[in-house]
Amino acid sequence: MNIIIPMAGMGKRMRPHTLSIPKPLIPIAGKPIVQRLVEDIARVCESPIDEIAFVIGDFGQEVEDRLLAIAASVGAKGRICYQHEPLGTAHAILAGAESLHGNVIVAYADTLFRAEFRLDQDQDAIIWVQRVEDPSAFGVAELNEKGEISGFVEKPQQFVSDLAIIGIYYFKDGENLRKELQYLIDNNVRVSGEYQLTDAIENMRRKGIKFIPGQVQEWLDCGNKQATVETNRRYLEFVRDQQLIHPSVKLINSVVVPPVFIGENAVIENTVLGPHVSVGKKTSVKDSVIRNSIIQENTVIESVHLANSMVGNFVHLTSKAADLSVGDYNSITV
Repeated sequence: MNIIIPMAGMGKRMRPHTLSIPKPLIPIAGKPIVQRLVEDIARVCESPIDEIAFVIGDFGQEVEDRLLAIAASVGAKGRICYQHEPLGTAHAILAGAESLHGNVIVAYADTLFRAEFRLDQDQDAIIWVQRVEDPSAFGVAELNEKGEISGFVEKPQQFVSDLAIIGIYYFKDGENLRKELQYLIDNNVRVSGEYQLTDAIENMRRKGIKFIPGQVQEWLDCGNKQATVETNRRYLEFVRDQQLIHPSVKLINSVVVPPVFIGENAVIENTVLGPHVSVGKKTSVKDSVIRNSIIQENTVIESVHLANSMVGNFVHLTSKAADLSVGDYNSITV
């Protein structure tokens, strides 16, 4: 099994947190979003992951090394591929062409999920979906009487389906997908100036490839600050039985309300921490009350009451703020 993860976007909806790192490396319960995604995919696959192609922009060597390490952590070979222009989803996936062979999963890096099914690799293709109350906000998959996907509708204003497409796809024949993507490029088939994966999928479906839905139990978004904080809360619930506080953490006169993640060499002093808080390594929190928040690495928090907040790396924050979105390398005193 190969995985292709397009992640070359600028992550503008997550500014200021994406000014110094790409969005997929923002931590969720102590691990980068993209690592959580890879681990969740590995859980539903019957076969091992052979290759993971990360399609990125010019993110620098440090980011590339971290991505290769994430691939290695699930026993896979990592491959760094580049999309230098934002020319659409099909263009991004085709940037990982060397990994488009055999069984392939395409997964967008801001989509996390919980699923109980095992991936049926004998199917031609699977599009992962979740039922939603308001389909008008999503792209949805229509089904025929056989339970196969018969079409797609983007943000339907009248009800056609409540199966929202979450952004994860399985293809039994990666070479066939590659051929269809290349056809779009060669024939300049664009929508609003971009090459779209949905056009390739529709071509495949018309040629007899059967697409079936793979319904997940929960779809977790990391598209903006509030959604990411909520996803961190959910993941901490999922992994609350694991060891989430590193042995090197110093807890001084503090109360920890689980589930909470605290990273290596963090110091928590005179503080009530939790529930649903993630604290990165080498971060210090003193004289504070913090709940339902993400605080990243090498940060100092003093005398604050935080809730529903994200605080970046290398921040020094002394404040009474209650709902914040603070990027990297800031120093704030209120």
